[in-house]
Amino acid sequence: MDDELITERRPVAFPQVFGYLRHITGGLARHAALVECLTEYCSRHELNLGGVFTDRDATVAIRSAAFVGLVDALQVPDTYGVVVPALSHLGPKGIGAQRRRQLTATSTRLLVVRSFTPTRGTEPSADISAGLRPQGET
Repeated sequence: MDDELITERRPVAFPQVFGYLRHITGGLARHAALVECLTEYCSRHELNLGGVFTDRDATVAIRSAAFVGLVDALQVPDTYGVVVPALSHLGPKGIGAQRRRQLTATSTRLLVVRSFTPTRGTEPSADISAGLRPQGET
């Protein structure tokens, strides 16, 4: 991954992104820490965090209220993308893949704070579309 600031080679000033969290377990302190993680990432990469959508329901639905709200927010003109702490926040494997496809349809970027770091003999998941390549640091 490119460690440069995301906006270094783009003629934009503080592009708008929205955060998304799946926060099922843990208290308010854990949620605050996750939001702070997204806030710091956006600050480091010259992004404007417009809001954070949080799913708190243990039952996983592809079109949960928070995810639908996120997809709607991504339709705002000049929105750059969505930022998540890790791909696991999009949901379990099957649901996460379907949500990535829905995000692809919005023509925005998926930014992952803790992206996949391959270990010996493994490759990143092939089901991440080219338009949604995770970006960020580990």
